[in-house]
Amino acid sequence: MEASPSPQQPNTKPTTKRSLMASLMDAATTTLGRSSSFKEDTYHLSSLKPAEAKALQDFKSLLSSHPSDKPLSMWGIPLTQLDSTDERADVVLLKFLRARDFNVRDAHQMLTKCAAWRAEFGADSVVDEELGFKELEGVVAYMHGWDRAGHPVCYNAYGVFKDKGMYERVFGDGDKMEMFLRWRVQVMERGVKMLQFRPGGINSIIQVTDLKDMPKRELRSASKQILNLFQDNYPEMVARKVFVNVPWYFSVFYAMISPFLTERTKSKFVIAREGNVAETLYKYIRPEFVPVQYGGLSLPGDLENGPPKPASEFTIKEAEKVFLEIDGIEAGATITWDLVVGGWDLEYGAEYVPLSEQSYTLSVEKLRKIPATADEPIHNSFTARETGKMVLSIDNSASRKRKVAAYRYFVRKPSM
Repeated sequence: MEASPSPQQPNTKPTTKRSLMASLMDAATTTLGRSSSFKEDTYHLSSLKPAEAKALQDFKSLLSSHPSDKPLSMWGIPLTQLDSTDERADVVLLKFLRARDFNVRDAHQMLTKCAAWRAEFGADSVVDEELGFKELEGVVAYMHGWDRAGHPVCYNAYGVFKDKGMYERVFGDGDKMEMFLRWRVQVMERGVKMLQFRPGGINSIIQVTDLKDMPKRELRSASKQILNLFQDNYPEMVARKVFVNVPWYFSVFYAMISPFLTERTKSKFVIAREGNVAETLYKYIRPEFVPVQYGGLSLPGDLENGPPKPASEFTIKEAEKVFLEIDGIEAGATITWDLVVGGWDLEYGAEYVPLSEQSYTLSVEKLRKIPATADEPIHNSFTARETGKMVLSIDNSASRKRKVAAYRYFVRKPSM
């Protein structure tokens, strides 16, 4: 049983017009995009430069003088009473060294400050605390799935705080702000617990930050505190930071936070303008792991029952019509399919074509317009009365934009 996209392309292509806002965003994207090809450290000692290897040994020697009655550890990994067979400590120490350009004294100072903060904050136990932010879970900051390389992905979206009532409940005073920061650290610690801390392993997460409707002025203080907290205490824990639904004024926001970021942190940034969210995320995350609100197939709770069925990906060109044909469906079988197109704004329909030439094609879903604002994938089922194929029609002929898309299907054969 196979499904294959079959495009129909008209001879003429529409001309492309560019707005001033699009040009400004292109400039912002280019400025940040130059350094977005971040190469993650493998943490293999053999890959270190001689000066870096020496810095690691010097760092270990410095830590060996730490009082034996006060052993130092980080994320459950001993750092002062080192076991030569435990490579996890090397990974942690290299993170601090990398964050301070392999300056041993600066890295040691950063590590000791981080250890003191973790002890005072209670970071090791915060994961199990009930902090009373149920309404924010799965909305504002949450771990969801993995990228193509296996990194856990953390999503952040602060648009809910445009509601003044919500803002006051969460950030109304200093105590509330502190509790929110504690909750945000809790989410981060959950992500860290998913890491392997071994050379060549998964040693960092991916962050996706949604800037849609984010009240930038109101969240300025919280944003600065979160950035400082994470940069000081979670070095090299983020392999890539993807900004989605980026508005035209992002350059202003970026100018605001830029002084608080290291050059290495800024080198990890990827920018996705409004309308290009799915296309950007698909480069790093498979569609079955991308949440539906970002043009993926993953609904809340989907990942609780094990790995999802992989989706097939394809691209729809501008002014193109594509037919997805799913062949070999037996009489009595039930086919279920999911389909999503990034940015939609096209027409979709579904037909069942019986194998017998004496039978008629059945309209399963009449051709209809799917708006750009659609935030859930197509999900439908059909039970065949006779052998044939399902044909899904995606008509992008009225659009000037290329779009990424994904689909998957399940066939339940008839019971004997």
